[in-house]
Amino acid sequence: MKRLITFCITAVCTVQLCGCNRSEMKKPLIAIIVPSQDNPFFKVEADAAAAKAIELGYRVRVDAHNDDAYQQDVLVDAAIASQASAIILDNAGSDSSISAVRRATNAGIPCFLVDREIDARGIAKAQIVADNRQGAELVAKAFADALPANGAAYAELLGRESDTNAQVRTAGFHAVLDKIPALHQVAAQSANWSQAEAFQKTETMLQSHPEIKGIIAGNDTMVIGASAAVKTAGLKGIVLVGFDGSPDAVSAIQAGTVTATALQPAVVISHMAVEQADRYLKTHTTGHPEVQVIACDLVTHANAKNFHNFERVQ
Repeated sequence: MKRLITFCITAVCTVQLCGCNRSEMKKPLIAIIVPSQDNPFFKVEADAAAAKAIELGYRVRVDAHNDDAYQQDVLVDAAIASQASAIILDNAGSDSSISAVRRATNAGIPCFLVDREIDARGIAKAQIVADNRQGAELVAKAFADALPANGAAYAELLGRESDTNAQVRTAGFHAVLDKIPALHQVAAQSANWSQAEAFQKTETMLQSHPEIKGIIAGNDTMVIGASAAVKTAGLKGIVLVGFDGSPDAVSAIQAGTVTATALQPAVVISHMAVEQADRYLKTHTTGHPEVQVIACDLVTHANAKNFHNFERVQ
């Protein structure tokens, strides 16, 4: 009798579990594809999109392409094969991603791009990005204000060349800095968004140009690497600024080792993409233009406490 009862309880639990799984599988799928989940910015981006999608009644699958266009193709094809209802994508390159987005669109799966645009219009249903130019100009002004008034030599750490954001940010930096005759750029190196590369490149630049008084970096991962190199060299008074608004950079600003960063509102952008995907799936329109540009916030020691995990909290 005891065995029968145990068998019945197990059978009921199994049926309930299967029923739950079947119920879950009936929910439409949203595929979320980001460059990396190791990078805090992309991790927050993916987590925010997933949380919003689940809240709206979808099941989600999160993957990373690691800035590899081939791997992105594989993941987009997997989303097509899985009959995903929509794809939220932070793409692997403005040119190399066009075919993947077109392929999904032709398969009837709408794509909603976040953070990075593709160099094409009319394929994705939305391209929601931070205003990299505006953010870069904010950071560059803070950088210039923190450097010696009588002039200074500075260096720049650039992001990955294939990323449009890297180009837009450096253009924004120079739109401000090139107008100040007393400032002189003496070195510029790409560190490919990498902290380790930024550490190495900064060490080299500081050795070659001991007159450097400031380093402006295309993202916070690189500015943290630069900060470590400056500390290792035993140097003080070098102005460091970044871009992204990462928790590490905000902490460094509070500690006084980094001067400023521009916060990209990753959580806001991810939520917008999922909400517009949901609206499009229900009404066949997002209600918004394809390209949407969201303003960045300047983070300094004076307001750093107002930002947490790529989001303004106060």
